[in-house]
Amino acid sequence: MKNIIQVLLVGGLLFASSCNEDLLSPIPPTTFSEAVVFDTPERIQQTLNGLYSTMINGQFYGGRYQVYNDIRAEEFSNRTTNGVTGLATWQHTVVSTTNEVENLWSIAYLTINRANIFIDGVSKTTGILEAETAQNYIAQARFIRGLSYFALLQLYAQPYTSNNGASPGLPLRLTPELDNANNDMPRASVAEVYAQIISDLNFAETNLALSNGSPYTNTTRAHRNTAIALKTRVYMAMGQYGNVITEANKIVSATAPFTAASGVGHALQDEILDVFSPPYTTTESILSAPFTELALPGTQNGLGSYYNPGPRGIGDYSLNMTGGIFTNPAFSAANDARSAWMIANTNGFTYLNKFPRGPQHLDFAPILRYSEVLLNLAEALVRDGGDQSRALALLNAVRTRSNENGAYTGISGQALIDAILTERRIEFIGEGLRSFDLLRTGQDIPGKENVGSVAKGSANYIWPMSANELLFNKAMTPNN
Repeated sequence: MKNIIQVLLVGGLLFASSCNEDLLSPIPPTTFSEAVVFDTPERIQQTLNGLYSTMINGQFYGGRYQVYNDIRAEEFSNRTTNGVTGLATWQHTVVSTTNEVENLWSIAYLTINRANIFIDGVSKTTGILEAETAQNYIAQARFIRGLSYFALLQLYAQPYTSNNGASPGLPLRLTPELDNANNDMPRASVAEVYAQIISDLNFAETNLALSNGSPYTNTTRAHRNTAIALKTRVYMAMGQYGNVITEANKIVSATAPFTAASGVGHALQDEILDVFSPPYTTTESILSAPFTELALPGTQNGLGSYYNPGPRGIGDYSLNMTGGIFTNPAFSAANDARSAWMIANTNGFTYLNKFPRGPQHLDFAPILRYSEVLLNLAEALVRDGGDQSRALALLNAVRTRSNENGAYTGISGQALIDAILTERRIEFIGEGLRSFDLLRTGQDIPGKENVGSVAKGSANYIWPMSANELLFNKAMTPNN
C-alpha cells in the first residue's frame, strides 16, 4: 500500500473549501511510504494526532456541524444573510451544490478515509507498538469513524425511527481509498450504517483505555466512557431505549449524586458556567474539540464566531426571542444560572453568550457532555417503562444544578418526557442537539420568523446528497 500517509501527516487541518474528485480518494502523490510513516511509535502517534485534527476541523466537529444542527430549528434568528455561514440551512433552501452540503460531506468522508488508512496501517504493523497500544490506537480510529458516520446520518438520511432504518443511508466505506477505483459505491441502508457504528463503538469500548491520564487528554481523546456515552446517543437516535439504559447504567450510578463509578469519574459540575470556562476539562466534559492561539477552528467556523456579537464574533445568529427556548415558561431568567448565556447587544438583539471568547475563538467545542448521558437515561427510562422516579431524579439533577428551586414534582409519562425534551433545549442550546432531537422523535421542524415549518418526511427534512458525490460516484442515488 503506497502513497498513503502524507495526507495524514499534513494533518486534520488540510481541507479545501470546495470539493472535487480527489476528496473521494484524498491521497496525493508522495515519496513517503507506509513503512516510513509507521516505522516508529512517535510517527504513529503523530498520525493519530492528525486524525483527531481532521475530526475537529472547523468545518466538522470544530464548530460547523453543531451550528448546522441548531440553526435548522427554531432557536436562532439569522442576522447577516451571509450565504457562507449557513443561511440556506437556516432557511431550509439547501441544494446539492450548497457550500455546507458539499463541504461537510467531504470533510466527514475525509475523516473516515483517514481513519480507514490508519486502522489498516496499524493493523499491518508488527513489532513497533505493544499489542495493547496498537489495539487502543485502532479503537480510537474506529471511535472517530463511528462518530463521523453518525454525523452524516443526522443530516443526509431519514431518521432510523421513521421505518427501523429501511431508508437509503450512506456509502459504507470501511477500507482505505487510495485511488478512484472504488468511487462507485451504492448507499447502504440507514440500519446497515447504524450497525457499523455500533460495531465500531463496541470495539472502542473494549479496547480504549479506562483513562487517558490527564483531564486534558480525557476531554480531547476517546477513552472507554467516551464510547459508552456516544452509544447512548446513537441508541437514542435508533429509538432503542432498552439499549440506552444498558449503556448509561455503565457510567451512571443508581442514585444521586450521579457519577461514573469506573473509568474517568464523570459527574456534573456544581456550576454550569464552569463547564464553558477555561480550562474546559471538567469531568462533565466527556469529549470536546480543543483550540489554542496556534490551532484555531478557522475563519467563520468557531461557535463564538456565529453566536457572539461584534467585536467578539460576527454574530450571524441571535437568539430567537419570539419563539425560542428562552421564551418558554419552563425557563426562568431570574432564577436560572443559564440566563448568563443571554447577552443583549446595542443593535437590540439578544445573543448566545455560551462561547464568549473572541475574536480569537478559543472556546472548546463540546461534542459529548455527561449531562446529556443523564438526560438520555432519564428519557429512555420513561419511554421503556422503567423507573420513572429515577428518571425524574436524573432530570432534576441537571435542572436544579442551574435552577435551584426549579425541581419538577409529581410528573410522569408524557409530561415527564416533555419536561426532559424542554430541559434538553435549554441545557444544550448551541451544542448541536436540537435538530437531532426533533428528527429522532418524529417531529416537524418548527418555523421561525418568515421561514415556515418543515414536515417530517418532506424533501427538505434532511439535506440532499452532495453534488460532487453524485457526480463522481455513479452508484450514488439522490435523496430527492
